[in-house]
Amino acid sequence: MQVFARLAELGSFTKVAEATQMGRPYITRSIQALEASIGVRLFHRTTRKVKLTAEGEKFYERVKVILADISDTTSMFDRSGITLQGRLRVDIPTAFSQRSFIESLKSFTGAFPDIELVVGVTDRTVDLVAEGVDCVLRIGELRDSSMVARQIGTVEMVTCAAPQYLKDWGEPKNLGDLANHRGVDFLSGQNNRPLSWYFQDGGEDQPYPSRGSIAVNESNAYVHCGLAGFGIIQAPGITVDAFLTSGELIEVLQPYRPAQRKVSVLYPSRTHLAPQVHAFADWLREHFPALHPKWFKAE
Repeated sequence: MQVFARLAELGSFTKVAEATQMGRPYITRSIQALEASIGVRLFHRTTRKVKLTAEGEKFYERVKVILADISDTTSMFDRSGITLQGRLRVDIPTAFSQRSFIESLKSFTGAFPDIELVVGVTDRTVDLVAEGVDCVLRIGELRDSSMVARQIGTVEMVTCAAPQYLKDWGEPKNLGDLANHRGVDFLSGQNNRPLSWYFQDGGEDQPYPSRGSIAVNESNAYVHCGLAGFGIIQAPGITVDAFLTSGELIEVLQPYRPAQRKVSVLYPSRTHLAPQVHAFADWLREHFPALHPKWFKAE
């Protein structure tokens, strides 16, 4: 049933084989055996596409419920990590791919030594089902209602610029001064449009266009544009911490710091939620504030 459900979602024997780390012949035999056992054809097969039949669609709806019940049942006991094993594919935003965060993952692999942790790093929107990713970490408000989201904490945002930029353009003292400044645009991984800055003004977070002189779609490149003096940037504190400490970046408009941004772990659904994902989400919720206490806060 698990193989059947993945094939229904991915529409490709090859993608299912890659996502499950099983051989394609095994996937094919499993589906053939399932169809033979229930006496109906579940898929229309062509050279390019695998699509559910009408009977397959009805079967899929029942299978989702069954697999969700199995997932709940098998994860109802204590998850000490002794028996948890297998591959866990996690995707994190580039902003979190800093030394302190990566080093903290050692405590997870130490607690669950039989779990192979595969970490992807990207700022683009990831199709978890199609790409075989078990869960992702994301910053900010979440628009995809099809995902199950679990908030694990918040991250502090910092507005800053290079000393040379501030020497050339002056330091903004209030939000009105921003009209005379340049910024770096960060392109959204969802729609490729520039993200607005946010500032606390009158007790509420207010959006503000960045008036970018350059646009990028990756967090490290964004920070390096700030270091190069292209303009003001606004980034998670963990991303710029080392540069603030060294003086290569200087925080500006601190009285207007935006509200902390939510950090959530997302996964597709309870249907195929492996115990490893439960364990990782629980570990994150417990350890997140300690990953970088200066910038991360508990929920």
